[in-house]
Amino acid sequence: MVFSSITFLFLFLPLTLIVYYICPGALKNIWLLLASLVFYAFGEPLYILLLLGSICINYASGVLIERMRQKSSAAGMKLVLIISLILNLGALAVFKYLDLGIALVSSIAQLFGQTGFMAVGLALPIGISFFTFQGLSYVIDVYRGKVGVQRNPLYFGMYIALFPQLIAGPIVRYSDVETEINHRTITADMLGDGMERFILGLCKKILIANICGEMVASIQANSSTVCLAWLSAIAYMLQIYFDFSGYSDMAIGIGLMMGFHFPENFLHPYEATSITEFWNRWHVTLSSFFKEYVYIPLGGNRKGVARQVFNLFIVWALTGLWHGACANFIAWGIYYFIFLVLEKFVLKRFCANWPRILKHLYTLFVVLIGWVLFSNTTWDGLVAQLSSMFGIGASFFNGASAFYGMEYALLLVVFALFATSYPKKWYQKLPSPIRLVLGLLGFGLSVALLINGSYNPFLYFRF
Repeated sequence: MVFSSITFLFLFLPLTLIVYYICPGALKNIWLLLASLVFYAFGEPLYILLLLGSICINYASGVLIERMRQKSSAAGMKLVLIISLILNLGALAVFKYLDLGIALVSSIAQLFGQTGFMAVGLALPIGISFFTFQGLSYVIDVYRGKVGVQRNPLYFGMYIALFPQLIAGPIVRYSDVETEINHRTITADMLGDGMERFILGLCKKILIANICGEMVASIQANSSTVCLAWLSAIAYMLQIYFDFSGYSDMAIGIGLMMGFHFPENFLHPYEATSITEFWNRWHVTLSSFFKEYVYIPLGGNRKGVARQVFNLFIVWALTGLWHGACANFIAWGIYYFIFLVLEKFVLKRFCANWPRILKHLYTLFVVLIGWVLFSNTTWDGLVAQLSSMFGIGASFFNGASAFYGMEYALLLVVFALFATSYPKKWYQKLPSPIRLVLGLLGFGLSVALLINGSYNPFLYFRF
């Protein structure tokens, strides 16, 4: 079940909220746990056992670490933490990276004249990367003493399985909602803000991201020119932003309607004037996770330049690998590692006096090429698109370029404007009745397009 579906919009979400508001305080969390399990089982009936296993492992780990702390057993605490890490990351490795490992072993075996191994082909459990990281963050924070242990297994299960952020984030640390799990209030303002935020995210997905996705598909189905290749890359750049930020907006909005304040995940990243700033604005909860639980524990920037560069390499290789067991994702992570190191140690002084617009264009160019690398899972596809973009073996312009330019260029400019903070600032100054009318119009148009078959799965569901 996805947020942008008629079933979710007119059956699951209203029913869940109505029962939630009716439930007395003690039963609200239990109802949310049951609803979240139904939500997950709707699309992954078998892998709900994996989700339940993750809940049990991380709940038990937190309780055992607390018991070891009470016994002043540092060794016991560390042992429980290590076992939890192995079980969590082991499950993630089996379902997400087993075939990659088999492929590597097979390649090595074939070099020595041995027969390779067949891929297992396990289906990827939806959202496994997100709920695994949430469970890990909880156990590590309990070990560090940053959060208290949650002794109610049903409440803990609700935290891990909570359906708004279960499938594609934002990655909600236990510390973000520790107080609200046990005590939260829902005001009329929160309910209104949550509904508004949800509708905004739905409009981003249906009215912009899906249209950009159709542009990409249409352009790529035709002969490529330099103009078409750039048009396709820009459309994908906007699609992935509105798709993912739209999902985050919907998740945050549903959270508000239930009394939770989830962390922001996108801060208008395409307004950034450096790659460093871009990653402080894009998928903020993932960047924060790797900083808090990988970069800083490795030593961060406290052990000299060489060690800092090594730590950054590990973080960005893992960031790429987190997105999938494909070479392009790993290369994408290393690509950003290179630019972040260059900015930190080489370009910082060189670019310091650049005009802001030039810094912005540099950032957009690097990010755009990054999305080309990210979106092409085959070497041939990557080479073909980059070759076309830079005029290698491709004409600059043809009839198809004129057609798609007239069809899409102006719309992409409008969408690019909506990726900035200016429309939000303008919208917030409007009187409440006008905002209400605009919200209803956006919701109605989105539903109309859904009924007419406008459906594209969220891009980040595959992670």
